[in-house]
Amino acid sequence: MIRFSKYMWLYALISGLVLVPGIYSLIRFGLKQSIDFTGGTLLEVSFDKPVAESMLSQAVKTSNNTYLFRMKPGESEEVASSATILRSETVGPVLGRELLVKAVIAAFLAILCIFAYVAYAFKDIKFGASAIIALIHDLLVVLGVFSLLGALLGVEVDTLFVTAFLTTMSFSVHDTIVVFDRIREYRRRNEKTPFHEIADRALTETMGRSLTNSFTIVFMLLALILMGGESTKWFVVALLTGTISGTYSSPFVATPILLFWDRWEKSHAR
Repeated sequence: MIRFSKYMWLYALISGLVLVPGIYSLIRFGLKQSIDFTGGTLLEVSFDKPVAESMLSQAVKTSNNTYLFRMKPGESEEVASSATILRSETVGPVLGRELLVKAVIAAFLAILCIFAYVAYAFKDIKFGASAIIALIHDLLVVLGVFSLLGALLGVEVDTLFVTAFLTTMSFSVHDTIVVFDRIREYRRRNEKTPFHEIADRALTETMGRSLTNSFTIVFMLLALILMGGESTKWFVVALLTGTISGTYSSPFVATPILLFWDRWEKSHAR
């Protein structure tokens, strides 16, 4: 049995090193929103012959004489007549704001439902609260990473990012529930065993399964990043970030919080 509970200070340090830069970037720069939220026109254009990139101030990606444009409303008419439009998407500013509001509401409702379900399933509110704190940790990691990417590389968040954001929530809680279920099972068998020993045993037995499952997903996502198209690249990066963070937070954020809470309850019960 591995004594994971001995290194809780290390887990807190790692989380802090990851979260602090991202939170600072969120406060300072926020997220770079795409036209899905701000409104505008996106054009994917193919030219008859190569065009100098210096002449295409809005181009973000070039491949085989093909350029991806993001424009404000009214600018799409300025595309040269020699170009062939492969894709055109227009979103009004009102619809963009509506999408953003719905995304925030969906995330908030999902967090409430997950908290209620976990707390009810384990008949203990501290299980639900610990799972939600770990989930918020993962969401902040994803938001922070994309805030930094937006500030440094100009990466924008769109509706696909929202999909990845909500998927991260489900993945994070999935692994946490597996660990918590094993803790509950061992606690029922022997209530006299110290809680930290139960947690260490549960983590030791579930770690292999969790890593195997996560690495399978990570390898698939890496293949999509390397071989997939430009339109889904950052969506996959968001999923990859959420997968890695979710794999880490279940044993090293949710479980330590549960241990701290249990110790606090016992110290105040004396």
